[in-house]
Amino acid sequence: MEQFEQLSETEIIRRILCGEKPLYEIIVRRFNPYLYKVGRSYNYNHEDTQDLMQDTYIDAFRNLARFEGRSGFRTWLIRIMLNNCYRKKEKQGFKNEYAAESAGENAVPMYANSNNDAHRQMHNRELGHIIEESLAGIPEAYRMVFSLREVTGLNVSETAGLLDISEANVKVRLNRAKAMLRNEIEKSYSAAELFEFNLIYCDALTERVMKRIHAL
Repeated sequence: MEQFEQLSETEIIRRILCGEKPLYEIIVRRFNPYLYKVGRSYNYNHEDTQDLMQDTYIDAFRNLARFEGRSGFRTWLIRIMLNNCYRKKEKQGFKNEYAAESAGENAVPMYANSNNDAHRQMHNRELGHIIEESLAGIPEAYRMVFSLREVTGLNVSETAGLLDISEANVKVRLNRAKAMLRNEIEKSYSAAELFEFNLIYCDALTERVMKRIHAL
């Protein structure tokens, strides 16, 4: 499988649609961290998030032929994950609320410290729990914008499209979310370290998804 890892999503999808179903494993492994962060930022626990990820990969596989490439594949996949999160919350009786606010539109990355290694593991587990709890306490409208922009790495346009709000509103909510967190989170820790999807979990989830895929 390693020899295929450098293939683009477009090429992988083309080959999957032509019958090379095992290549879907590359898709799963490549996007596990993104989907996990979305689910956790939506305040689902680890187990529920993994279930939502599995559902998302299955939904994406079944609709792979419908992917037209008008947006990036990552954006398309995250949209499916968000829709699954919304549906699960509706089943639980929750309602999504988005508050409109006016503020400055300049959005400087909160974790733009060049001294940070975005790939290093958090060595302070206690701080990790504090960060997650702090984000969980932020209103959903702001938490999701922060997650998609700062944690997942989507741009303003992609975030606006996924949440069905204006680009100006994305910038407003991001600034507000940063204000809520700035005094609680140490700037020496990167946003990429939040909600890390451990390799052990990645292997287990990938195996689960591929068993379902091969059974389709």
